[in-house]
Amino acid sequence: MRRAQARFLKGASILLAAGLLGACASAPPLGPGADARFQATPPPVPVAPEQNAGAIFQPQFAQSLFEDYKARRVGDLLTVLLVERTEAQKSTNATITKDTEIDLPAPSIAGRTPTHEGLPIDIRASGSRSFEGQGDAAQSNMLEGSIAVTVAEVLPNGNLVVQGEKWVRINQGEEYLRLRGIVRPVDVRPDNTVLSTQIADAQLAYGGTGAVAAGSAPGWLSRFFNSPWWPF
Repeated sequence: MRRAQARFLKGASILLAAGLLGACASAPPLGPGADARFQATPPPVPVAPEQNAGAIFQPQFAQSLFEDYKARRVGDLLTVLLVERTEAQKSTNATITKDTEIDLPAPSIAGRTPTHEGLPIDIRASGSRSFEGQGDAAQSNMLEGSIAVTVAEVLPNGNLVVQGEKWVRINQGEEYLRLRGIVRPVDVRPDNTVLSTQIADAQLAYGGTGAVAAGSAPGWLSRFFNSPWWPF
């Protein structure tokens, strides 16, 4: 009896620890500059004079008199206009019914029907199964605003890898907005802005920290019971 209780307590402790680790492992790093994927990228360091024959001209900082001041080099700023709006609906309905019936009359042996306790031996079996399921899901999201990001990399085809984040402290907590993706230079407007719907491989995150965010999140015990580790 004691061994069974010990095994039960050991298994429960393992499940509890696994649930806690699974709930904590998915949390992204928070805080300004905590995630390197969204950090601002500074411009490259200019080449030392002794390496370019003492020339004053620096190609990486050159600006033509006939060009727009649009982001095109590493470290340049670009304003992203957020116009995200998504809506999704899904409905499923399934019904499955299956009936089975087997009826084998008693066989005749030498002209006589075998019996058991005076009753003929008949084989009869029947079964019935049914399943009915229905599900509905709907989701709607909207995000509007703007965020200034920096060019982190210029790809060989000229596209720009941009990334950045914005943190705003409001009362007892902070709200953050993070963005990373790839922008085509032709999609950048003359005022150095681009729509978020024109960013490829976009990674957009919006959330918050503090008392309000903590109050709206479930506790660790609730996350454990709602995790895939809970067998019931």
